[in-house]
Amino acid sequence: MRTDFKLKDSYTVADLVEIMALLRSEGGCPWDREQTHESIRGNFIEETYEAVEAIDNGDSESLKEELGDVLLQVVFHSEIERERGSFDFDDVCDGICRKLILRHPHIFKDEDLADAEKVADRWDEIKKESKGQETAAETLRAVPKQLPALMRSAKLQQRAEKACGTRHDVVWCLRKLDEEVTELKEAVRANDIVHCADEVGDVLFSAVNAARALDLEPEQCLFAASEKFIQRVEAVERIVTESGRELTDLKSSELSEIWLEAKEQTSL
Repeated sequence: MRTDFKLKDSYTVADLVEIMALLRSEGGCPWDREQTHESIRGNFIEETYEAVEAIDNGDSESLKEELGDVLLQVVFHSEIERERGSFDFDDVCDGICRKLILRHPHIFKDEDLADAEKVADRWDEIKKESKGQETAAETLRAVPKQLPALMRSAKLQQRAEKACGTRHDVVWCLRKLDEEVTELKEAVRANDIVHCADEVGDVLFSAVNAARALDLEPEQCLFAASEKFIQRVEAVERIVTESGRELTDLKSSELSEIWLEAKEQTSL
């Protein structure tokens, strides 16, 4: 047992930083000591998604816990860098504070930005300046490849629109989507798998653009569709079980009929 840390009734961020340094120190926790940025990279992603789940569920108590787990990851990575002599948690806080001050000139300087849209535009402008991005392509390259593909494609489209100063309406987007679907069908008929892969990507990219034209979040749309799919599979299984059969007993035509019945039930 370590006796050089004082137990308290309530702890702060400073205590968290101290605890992490203790866990990583000589005589600390063997598991924590051997971790690297790479080994806990997946944990960072997982904890972030768990926080998002708490937000989606409207669960404040879970959100408090999951935000703590996300903060732990930030402190963990910061401690690894402190040991290397690169930066520490205070430097991380200093950096984000400076960024917020720089990107809110309407608060910390005398710029007049009347609404949220102008604030967002000015934020992007300052961001480009601070990162030395001079071309549209540079702003697109700056979108992380590690983002989920739907989120990344939406971000790319948004930045491209800002660079060009234009935004297509939903009619144009749906027309492009139809064109891409037609090209996919042609690739299928030609039995060209490489071309099919390319066209499937174009269809998905165009679908994202259509969603954005409707002011919808593509990632959320696909999430909802996936949840609906699960509900309908559950309904199909229930219908089949109540009939005394197994899914594997059904012919394709029977399954299609039951799927339509399940779709009707889950659409109520």
